[in-house]
Amino acid sequence: MPIHKIRIPGYVIVLFAVCLSAILWILPIFFVVLNSFKTNAEYLISKIAWPNILTLSNYSDTMVTMRYLQAFGNSIGITICSVAGLLVLSVLAAYKIARVEGVLSNVIFLLFLCIFVVPFQSIMIPIVVMARTVGLMNKLFGIVIVYWGLVTPTAIFMYRGFIYTIPISLEESARIDGANTLQVLFFILVPILKPITSTIAVLLSLQIWNDFLLPLLLLQIPQNYTIPLATMRFFQSYNTAWANILAAAVLGSLPMVVLFFTMQRYVINGVISGAVKS
Repeated sequence: MPIHKIRIPGYVIVLFAVCLSAILWILPIFFVVLNSFKTNAEYLISKIAWPNILTLSNYSDTMVTMRYLQAFGNSIGITICSVAGLLVLSVLAAYKIARVEGVLSNVIFLLFLCIFVVPFQSIMIPIVVMARTVGLMNKLFGIVIVYWGLVTPTAIFMYRGFIYTIPISLEESARIDGANTLQVLFFILVPILKPITSTIAVLLSLQIWNDFLLPLLLLQIPQNYTIPLATMRFFQSYNTAWANILAAAVLGSLPMVVLFFTMQRYVINGVISGAVKS
């Protein structure tokens, strides 16, 4: 009797791979959250067992010890001001580069792209020296200005590609009606750029919120610590209180998790819109 080969449909293989990947990603997060509700004794006994009593004392103690509310305020202020400034500067620069054709525009765009090939570690010392020279060290607005310089090229790159897909006839019609350049940009193009703007805002917010190295270099006063810095200092001081350390990790990640899941449909719409338009 002939033995027939078992054929597995392709979608079953893809579904299995997706489920396996999801499990591999979710399991570490699950155990971090689970162990953050344990006592330190329970954590040392077993990392995978369910806690005997779910308690929030780890979170309340950690918030007080690491000055969570102060660090949260610093992080949210830096992130909002940085992203808002980045969006304004980037859309202005990208519009000019995209709509003014010529060698100069191409050279300027290539200079912006140089930041992608230059490792941050190779320029962090000059950044610190420059920040100290102009008085930006240990100041929240100082690190915001540095972010404007470092992260703007990413947004310019994304905006420029999207602006190229917008018919220039829309701008010409507005100019015939008497609109100037800024009116064309902010009243015609900016609403069209809403999908990619949402994508850029979320991605840059995640990048700036989770950044550790630049705040470590520029913000050396405890009152100015961001969430990553406060978590690091908490770990250095309480490196045996693992349940509290995991609670600090959850507290530091929670705001951006909420932001991402709230804005994920806008991020996906921005990516899809850019792909379809191109």
